[in-house]
Amino acid sequence: MGFGARRVLRFLLLVLLLPVPGAGGAGAAALPLVVNTWAFRKATETAWYTLQSGGSELDAVERGCAQCEIDQCDGSVGFGGSPDEHGETTLDAMIMDGDTMEVGAVADLRRIKNAIGVARKVIQHTKHTLLVGESASLFAESMGFPCEDLTTQNSLSIYLKWLYQSCQPNYWKNVIPDASKSCGPYKQAKQLNSEEWINSQKRINIHNHDTIGMIVIGGSGHVAVGTSTNGAVHKIQGRVGDSPIAGAGAYADSTSGGAAATGDGDIMMRFLPSYQAVEYMRTGTDPTTACQKVISRIQKYVPYFFGAVICANTTGSYGAACNKVPGFTQFHFMVYSPLLNQPSEQVVDCI
Repeated sequence: MGFGARRVLRFLLLVLLLPVPGAGGAGAAALPLVVNTWAFRKATETAWYTLQSGGSELDAVERGCAQCEIDQCDGSVGFGGSPDEHGETTLDAMIMDGDTMEVGAVADLRRIKNAIGVARKVIQHTKHTLLVGESASLFAESMGFPCEDLTTQNSLSIYLKWLYQSCQPNYWKNVIPDASKSCGPYKQAKQLNSEEWINSQKRINIHNHDTIGMIVIGGSGHVAVGTSTNGAVHKIQGRVGDSPIAGAGAYADSTSGGAAATGDGDIMMRFLPSYQAVEYMRTGTDPTTACQKVISRIQKYVPYFFGAVICANTTGSYGAACNKVPGFTQFHFMVYSPLLNQPSEQVVDCI
């Protein structure tokens, strides 16, 4: 085959791989690939340029998520956001290697700003998978991470406003005094109220769970994923969501692909959506359909949940899906691949 014929063939292949308009978030296949939740463009750029400068897929995930921690993306990642019911900001993060299946994670991390960096150290310097709470913070300090105050004027003002509004909304149920009307301390009520739980599921805060989840697939198909978040605003102290849980917040397998979730972690973690999406892709399901199937499964049990999933397979195809609720009808996510000369913000209609 001559040079001219090869150029024509490459052009035709490229055309065949281009996304189809209205394909529900389906993306062209090309490697390497960076995909992350929400319109966190700078995080996408940081991950991409890490790869381009010779960094590994894990390096790209770590630095991309760390960029969001520095930028305090949407106030839902990093320090100074999402104060818990005592006014403290705590962090959760996870990173996973799809070649070795190693996972490093931290939850309820305090006084340490670089949560994804600490999660990486869990892989590098321990035989464990998940470290939590004060012990995770002490581990971070032993690894050389500086101890810093995670509270800011912004997080303090959020907390004080919440107190002024009688601690509404909160995450308590079946307690006295009535948690829907007043602050604690609470004690358990003698009688459980199932109606209270049903009604609470319909009160959705779509700005309360904007975790960054990231998928990076290298040119050879090596998959790595990661997450970072400061969790749900006004959460009960000690609460851990889906982000640092392998298979829930994110999952990677270099024989199949990667997935990451964002949204109401208390709901989504019960269904292991990231693991399930990767398993769907393993059987040949395309990424968009894999994402849609895991969202549909959760819908059967919790129709009103707020959440979205991104998926990518080892050929470089990607997709996303989200649950349609009032105020949340589309999901925005970022993509960078060789077919794009800059990070591209993608939009998918919720189902």
